Formats: sequence, structure tokens, C-alpha cells
Amino acid sequence: MAVTPDGGGYWLVASDGGIFTFGDAPFYGSTGNLRLNKPIEAMIPTPDGLGYWMVASDGGIFTFGDATFHGSLGGRTLSAPIAGMIPNGAGYTLIGQDGQEYPFT
Repeated sequence: MAVTPDGGGYWLVASDGGIFTFGDAPFYGSTGNLRLNKPIEAMIPTPDGLGYWMVASDGGIFTFGDATFHGSLGGRTLSAPIAGMIPNGAGYTLIGQDGQEYPFT
């Protein structure tokens, strides 16, 4: 789940990347129609709320709206699956289940 920057809405993301919008949260797309290698674990909005990033447990990144791709961990061997992500300036930092941080800006 991610809250819009103005606090007037939120997005819910399912493990298949399906997006559900509430309040003033706009829909920019989803991965609900794709076959994913691993489930989606988290999402965050862009700073202006005009897009969002989603991350899968293997570190794959999916961008929608004005979200810019800054890199991913897809294809890398990780010590633990990705459990979440946090904003990092205009980019994002992926967080592993082991606490490892992977910044992308």
C-alpha cells in the first residue's frame, strides 16, 4: 500500500501487481496482465504522485506514470529476497529481508 503525496488517497498493490486505487490516487497501470518471475512485494509513489514504482521479491522494478527506471536487481543473486522499498530523492532504495539496502537514484 502507498499513500498519495497529498494524503487524499492510496494505492493497494496485489502480489501479481494488480493496482487498486482509492480517493484521489490515479491509476497509471499495473503488471496484472504480465507473468512475473516473483511476486510484487512493495510500491512507492513518485515525489509528485504522478507515477509509482513496484518491486518484486527478486529485485525487479516496474515503473508507471512519470516513474523513471533507475536500475534493478533482476538477474542478480541476492542473499535474501527483497521485502520492501523506500523513496530516495528522485529514486528508490530496495530493502532485503536481511536488512541489506540497494539504493538507485
